[in-house]
Amino acid sequence: MARASSKKRTSAKEKRKPHLFARLAAGLDWIWRSALRILALVFLLAVAWVGLYRFVPPPGGIYMLQEYRRIGEIQREWVPMERIAPVMARSVIAAEDANFCLHWGFDMTEIRRVIEQGSSRGASTLTQQTAKNAFLWHGRNFMRKGLESGFTLLIEGLWPKRRILEVYLNLAEFDDGVFGVEAAARHYFRSSAADLTPVQAARLAAVLPAPKSRNAANPTQFVRNRAASIMDGAATIARDGRAACIGG
Repeated sequence: MARASSKKRTSAKEKRKPHLFARLAAGLDWIWRSALRILALVFLLAVAWVGLYRFVPPPGGIYMLQEYRRIGEIQREWVPMERIAPVMARSVIAAEDANFCLHWGFDMTEIRRVIEQGSSRGASTLTQQTAKNAFLWHGRNFMRKGLESGFTLLIEGLWPKRRILEVYLNLAEFDDGVFGVEAAARHYFRSSAADLTPVQAARLAAVLPAPKSRNAANPTQFVRNRAASIMDGAATIARDGRAACIGG
């Protein structure tokens, strides 16, 4: 009888094992489905957010808010592309992303060149910088770069090139607490974005990589030389059609 009882207990344990595996599999399946739903929701929200900014001026990004808290005030005034001198748009393309009209958000030619040269400088396109300024924070960690890549693809897919440049020019920092080309024109030259001369536009573009240490109104010799190079580049892309995507 004792032997028969032992067999019954063993049989009961064997029956319970499939039930445990089934519950575990069901739990993992639920977790997987929930994760997919969350990812799908996040993707749809990102698409809606990027799609909204195609038509609505972005209020500013995380970095702009950080600077406002640090300084106490910032200078900024949104202007549409029609109120920005075409030479300013061409100057920024020449300075920051000469192949802007040709790539889909990532300039693979420039990336390969940086890798081959072993350079520490970045190869961010205007679209990538727009993604960072409008939707993300400044930094170099892998999570931010991954999000930046995702937003870059969405921006390229949902916005025309002219809109990308328009948003970039209105969010870029040109001096400590000075954001957007209209505020920069008034701050440095007591002018408007619409009335910028080729020299002024080139100098504004020249300060973009280091707005806190470069001055467009009182430029160093380095900034003067950089601005002269940008003027040549702006004229070149106007002639060869690399500014065609922005109507200039």
